Amino acid sequence: QVQLVESGGGLVQAGGSLRLSCVASGSIFSINTMGWYRQAPGKQRELVASMTGGGRINYAESVKGRFTISRDNARKTVYLQMNSLKPEDTAVYYCNGDEIVAAAGRFTDAWGRGTLVTVSS
Repeated sequence: QVQLVESGGGLVQAGGSLRLSCVASGSIFSINTMGWYRQAPGKQRELVASMTGGGRINYAESVKGRFTISRDNARKTVYLQMNSLKPEDTAVYYCNGDEIVAAAGRFTDAWGRGTLVTVSS
């Protein structure tokens, strides 16, 4: 089956940086959009950044200018470089891929289990 595995979360002070990685595995032929979502306690899950297979990028206004999404299609990996972190960035960050074509079949989307980012003030 298709799996997405995030890594890179941790504890960082405000103003610091973290780099998140997400690797997709499972005999995948193609993935359209890959992106990062986050969910803080008591809040809804929100889109942080995404990149289509064609290279179109979208950022949430709250992270624009601070976060950068990148993608390595050969390694089926998406990254999120997070700079100038703020306490309000604290959340579980989830990797997402959509319109996945794999040996196991076609999937509308797939989610990783998340990685926790905690930003202290």
